[in-house]
Amino acid sequence: MGISKAQLLQRLQAQQIHFSQYDHPVVMTVEAQAKHVGHIKAGLSKNLFLKDKKHRFYIVSALADTKVDLKVLSQRLGLGKGGLRMAPEEAVVEVLEVPLGSVTPFALVNESARSVSLLLDQGFKTHECCFFHPLSNDTSISLHIEDLYKFLKSVGRMVAYVDLEANPTVGKDQPPDLAALVPSDAPSIQNISEKTATLQIDGDVKSKPVAVTAKASKVSSGQQKEKSVNNANSSSSFADPEQFIEEILKKASAIVVAEIKEENIKQHGGQLGAVVSNSLRKNLSLELKNLATMFKNTAYTEGFGAGIRCPAKRL
Repeated sequence: MGISKAQLLQRLQAQQIHFSQYDHPVVMTVEAQAKHVGHIKAGLSKNLFLKDKKHRFYIVSALADTKVDLKVLSQRLGLGKGGLRMAPEEAVVEVLEVPLGSVTPFALVNESARSVSLLLDQGFKTHECCFFHPLSNDTSISLHIEDLYKFLKSVGRMVAYVDLEANPTVGKDQPPDLAALVPSDAPSIQNISEKTATLQIDGDVKSKPVAVTAKASKVSSGQQKEKSVNNANSSSSFADPEQFIEEILKKASAIVVAEIKEENIKQHGGQLGAVVSNSLRKNLSLELKNLATMFKNTAYTEGFGAGIRCPAKRL
């Protein structure tokens, strides 16, 4: 897994980046998020996780009311009219390493997202502060957009401000103005299932399925079987209850082992049990919340996919 919400917030504090934190129930839409923080003076954001035909990924982070035309954006990147599509749900977990509904520029802090290109709405600059999820959609933080830029630069991520509503002419004598923002390579995870893509927006996940089509390639039956197994494994870590529990036990064991040291035994004596218990509660609660959210969302996705593949017969 990538870094946790708590670890991200600690990094921001370590860099003396000021932010305001607002905890709330898990939200899956901008409208739901607005019910909790909409009264606060800060711009709400939506974040699209996109993919091109060469398995390169993009996060487009925009103000909630900015109109983003994917066909126009695709042409401006030099990908043609249909070069961009919504990334599949599995990519959110495997590439960005965040729960569904938590797409955010902050996900670029994870090593697995190193090749993801980020396009920031230049409209953010018109607001004193803007809201983003800090890797989890049960919390929103507001901060100045330049502080987000500062943080991402500090971890080696390239950031570009873009007028996302512009529609410049692209042609023989007018090359695509955003071509330089196309990633030079793709993440190593290229066989993520593309059975159904869902619009992934930070704080705005529309449940309407987006059909994904791909040209058939000549693959041997053995390769097809291998691809099938890989796709099944990509989401099984959050769909299999046994692996889910194993992940929890691993994290708990690591914390216990770290606390039971000779110096701690001498220092705390009979109170060591309480110290370990408090450490578990402090360090594991956020991790468990993130794991539980991923497990819940994956279970929902599996059920939705099963309903599409095997629709109920009418009597």
